Amino acid sequence: MEEVVFFDTLRDGLWIALVISAPILVVALVSGLVIGLFQALTSIQELTLTFVPKLGAIVAIYWLTMGFMSQMLVSFFQDSIVPLIIGG
Repeated sequence: MEEVVFFDTLRDGLWIALVISAPILVVALVSGLVIGLFQALTSIQELTLTFVPKLGAIVAIYWLTMGFMSQMLVSFFQDSIVPLIIGG
């Protein structure tokens, strides 16, 4: 395998990983900021108040984007990885 092919495949794989993880990370960031702002405004320092809503939001967005994530990974493997394994 040539270096160019290796680095192009690695770059594409990292881009796919970024695109797949972006919705979950954005929801975790936004929900963390909203909950932190709520805690700062109300002076409630309950640990479960930060964990449970953030976990619920992450699970919900994962459930909503699961098909998109799976399709991106399957197309990446079928278009890039499998031809390299076969030798094309």
